[in-house]
Amino acid sequence: MSDNHAEYAAYPDTWSEQESPRSPAPAPSAAVTPADTADAARLVSFGLQPKLLPARDAEYAELLRRYQEDPAFARLADAVATGLGLIVLEVSPRAGMAVTAGEDSVFAVRMGDYARRANTDSADRFLHGLAHLAVAAMAFPRPEDLADDGYIGRLTVNGVDGFVRQACLRLEQRAEEQGENTDPATDAPGLEAAWRVYARRSTTGATKDARRLAGSTTGIIAKAVAFLTDSGFLQRTGDENGGSYRTTARYQLQVRDMAGSAALTELLGLGVVPVSDGSATLVPPHEGDDLHLAADAGLPFHS
Repeated sequence: MSDNHAEYAAYPDTWSEQESPRSPAPAPSAAVTPADTADAARLVSFGLQPKLLPARDAEYAELLRRYQEDPAFARLADAVATGLGLIVLEVSPRAGMAVTAGEDSVFAVRMGDYARRANTDSADRFLHGLAHLAVAAMAFPRPEDLADDGYIGRLTVNGVDGFVRQACLRLEQRAEEQGENTDPATDAPGLEAAWRVYARRSTTGATKDARRLAGSTTGIIAKAVAFLTDSGFLQRTGDENGGSYRTTARYQLQVRDMAGSAALTELLGLGVVPVSDGSATLVPPHEGDDLHLAADAGLPFHS
């Protein structure tokens, strides 16, 4: 045996050692089965039940755990949601599988559909939209409120109405200062057009038994918060000030998703809801303004 040959035999084959791992290679992931797809679709179906929480359903909790621990299953569930036109906002124990509908999804709720549910005419539709914007603005008036998963917004029907009327006053003042038309057509879009129509509308209406009318401003807000409650975005906490409510994790995720909308940004920019201690409050009216603002007051639509 030559010296070179002996030297070669004395040392292990470097290339072979590099190519052969010391530990066994991970087994390839198993192929997706029809049962896996059914489980993923089941999880998405739970997400479409906004009032259902994982803590109250063992199957939901187990599928949620699987989503968090099995990346392949998570990708499959996300794909099922995408195929249904849904956007996954968050998957967590606090919110469950929180989804929102894309514009082209069969699950999308459009303002026209909502208005028909509320038995409103077309002239009132943008007032209902304004009510939803106001609820979102009062529920989460600061960016940090939306960023804080532990933040809970609180609001009342009368408080939201007071907020919108104060906003109407600000918009009227701004329009007068800028010399803009302050008497727009009732069907014109935008906050500048909506303020006068809202300000003209009665707060409660007039009925013999003191019930608020559906077409009054508090009636419109009541419809909005009832819809949000049925959708799992708000929870009713009492009857004071026209009805009091608290926000849910799902609503916080929804408002985060719409936080960049021009209308919400403009409404918040009016400075009507300063916050100092984490609870939404209303600025006091100017002297002589009889707005009757309520203390301790707090959109899932496609056009």
